[in-house]
Formats: sequence, C-alpha cells, structure tokens
Amino acid sequence: MSAAASIAAMAAIEKSPGYWSGVLTRLRRDPVAMVALAVVLALILMAIFAPWVAPNDPYRSSMIRRLRPIGTPGFPLGTDELGRDMLSRLIYGARLSLLMGVMPVIIAFFVGSAIGITAGFVGGRVNTVLMRTIDVFFAFPSVLLAIALSGALGAGIFNGLLSLTVVFIPPIARIAESVTTGVRKIEYVEAARASGASGFTIVRVHVLGNVIGPIFVYATSLISVSLILASGLSFLGLGVKPPEPEWGLMLNTLRNAIYVQPWVAALPGVMIFITSVSFNLLSDGLRSAMDLKA
Repeated sequence: MSAAASIAAMAAIEKSPGYWSGVLTRLRRDPVAMVALAVVLALILMAIFAPWVAPNDPYRSSMIRRLRPIGTPGFPLGTDELGRDMLSRLIYGARLSLLMGVMPVIIAFFVGSAIGITAGFVGGRVNTVLMRTIDVFFAFPSVLLAIALSGALGAGIFNGLLSLTVVFIPPIARIAESVTTGVRKIEYVEAARASGASGFTIVRVHVLGNVIGPIFVYATSLISVSLILASGLSFLGLGVKPPEPEWGLMLNTLRNAIYVQPWVAALPGVMIFITSVSFNLLSDGLRSAMDLKA
C-alpha cells in the first residue's frame, strides 16, 4: 500500500499547479520567447482590431495611385498593383493568414491527439489499424499532399482549412501514440488498472495530464509550417480567393511588380517570415520551459 501511495503522490506532484507555475516562471525568464510571444500577441490584436487600426479601406482601389513607393503621404507602406493601401491590406491580411495558419493545427491537435492516445493506450489490433492508416499519409510530402487535396477540393478558405487539417493530423497522431505508449507502461498506470479503474478514468486522470504537454508543444511547432503552407496555397491560387487580403495571395498578385516596387512587393513575405519565426521561437521556449531536466 505504501508503494502505491507513493506512486500516486508522484503522479499528483507532476500534475500539481506548482509544475505549471514553474513552466510559466521559466518561460518568463526566456527573453527570446517573451519577445516572440509579444510579437504573436501583437499580430493577434492587430487582426482582431483591424477595422480600428487600419488607416484606409483595404478594398478601395485607384489606378491613379497604383504602386506608390513606401513613405508616400497617406500611404506609409505604399500601394499595390490596384492602388490599394498596403498597410491596411497587411493588417487585414493578418486575419486570414493567422486563421489559415492556426485553425488547422488546433483542429488537428484535438483529432490527432484523440487518435494517437486511443491507439497508444489500447494497443494491439486497434493500434495497428489506426497507425497503419496514419502511415499512409506519410507516404506523401506535406506540401504535395496539401496541394493535391486543395486541387481536388477547389480553391476557397474552407477547402484550404480542410486540406491543411488533414495534412497535420498524422504527425500529431504519431507523437500522441508514441508518448501514450510510454506513459502506459509506467507503474502508477498499471496500479490504477489493477485497482479496477476503467480505461476512460485511467486516461483522464493518469494519462492525459502526462501526454498533453509534449503533444501541445509539438503542435505549436507546426503553426509556422501551416502558415507557410497556407500562404503557398494562396500563392498558387488554391487557397484564399481575390480580392480578400491574405499575405500569400498578396505575394502572388504583386509578383509582377517586383521590378517596379521591389520593397512594396516584398512586404507580405516579410510578414510571413516574422510570424513564422515568432511561432517557432515561442514553441522552442515552451519546449525548454516544460523540460524538467533543464
């Protein structure tokens, strides 16, 4: 009884609020992660409050003022090929770009975690069927799979979200299955099973709290990949449709203007770069903060 009690106490300590407060403390001590978090929060707030932040109508065009350079009075970042304000379109573009980058990962996180945890905990034939099905998707590179699915479904925001979600479910499910298989063999899980606890109770109480952290950290690292893939789909005409402002689509429409106004044409790419790097650095900071050994 004493051994079982000590194992249960250790499990409780791992899931205690003190652990998560320690994670937040270590994260606050990481200046790079804090800067990345500040950039991500600024982008999110910019997207939410775009109607109040944007100085001009992002859809209003004028052939008279097309391709104005950066620093033009009234248009700090110039204008695009149709004379629309670049600053306003970049601000509004954060909405669709973040939506296309974050939402597929969130959905894939829940779906892939459910598949992976079920396969890892149940094991046997269930694991074999689920993971061999997941392995089929690994036969295709993520970029080609996203392009193929978007091409088959057609262009559009919903179809782009669906294609990217399908792309990210397999890697998250694989990570979830791997960490769940390791946790399933720990003594306190075996003790809970021997005590007569149901499988759902064991997963909810003992397994979920120990595997959700690594899965979450891995999922955050996929957001930057999702942003780049979503922008690539829009650049190829398989994602967001004109005239909606989206950074990948803006790169596509401005590609012919690169010889006239190269700095203006590069602005959407700069936004994609800053956003993807910020999410990557934030993910690295979370991984370090959640590493007990560190």
